[in-house]
Amino acid sequence: MKITHVIRGEEWLPSAPLHVLLYQFLGWEDEMPQFAHLPLILKPDGNGKLSKRAADKAGFPIFPLDWTDPEEKKLSTGFKELGFLPEALINFLSFLGWNPGTEQEIFSLEELVQEFSERRINKAGTKFDFEKAKWFNQQYIRSTSSSHFLDSLISDLNDNHNLNCSEEVGLQLIDLLKERVTYPGEFASNALSILIDPTDFDEKVLKKKWKGDTPIALTHFADKLNEKEMISADEAKTLFWEALEGEGFKPGQFMQPLRLALTGQGSGPDLMTIIEILGGPKAGNRIKNSIATLSKR
Repeated sequence: MKITHVIRGEEWLPSAPLHVLLYQFLGWEDEMPQFAHLPLILKPDGNGKLSKRAADKAGFPIFPLDWTDPEEKKLSTGFKELGFLPEALINFLSFLGWNPGTEQEIFSLEELVQEFSERRINKAGTKFDFEKAKWFNQQYIRSTSSSHFLDSLISDLNDNHNLNCSEEVGLQLIDLLKERVTYPGEFASNALSILIDPTDFDEKVLKKKWKGDTPIALTHFADKLNEKEMISADEAKTLFWEALEGEGFKPGQFMQPLRLALTGQGSGPDLMTIIEILGGPKAGNRIKNSIATLSKR
């Protein structure tokens, strides 16, 4: 039969003697494979074997690809469609019930082949930790070339948000957002606050940080930005500090209001890189538009 090994879950262990007897009875003893029984993958809480129902209830995939139940006609989202990179999923799955005996967690496929040993398979069942799976995906996204995600970002922005994005800006956005996404599909949604002028503003930050002199200080910086068609992140930072200190302001007090004026948010990726992506005039005009919007409140 050319089957050398049968590796299956430990729930098959009670049946193993019967299977051995069947091989012997049929005269196939010389061709009988070696049987190995592995500990089960458990629900996240450790209570019972992981199942499709348990995964659906917990809100994470269990199939590699989208799968529709032929009876219930219910779609279950797969790891691929959710946005998991194949290498990240393989790395995660390899650690379910096995470890290399070191602190290393990120392994290429070649390294896994080299390091894997059945002797280091755990004897007890292992909990399915979806948060850990997401962590692996984040690590692989960060280490993958930005160009790998470029086409999907540009298509997503164009098809779903009616936004045109050049390859140059797309690569800048991906580099900027890599540390903040879990799935590649989040690049576009995170880029919206950079590409589109804000209409909503973080109310908590607005009440706490937007003071009476904020419009004056930010308008002065915006005027300086309008003089710079092209500006790097480092140049923007220098310009910000020089412009505000020159007018007697303490620049550190206006960093969060500046972010609010540019993105509407109280936190996010590097602010000066956002200015670099937008360019001086566009960033300056956006700041002024936000000031005008907020002054009407």
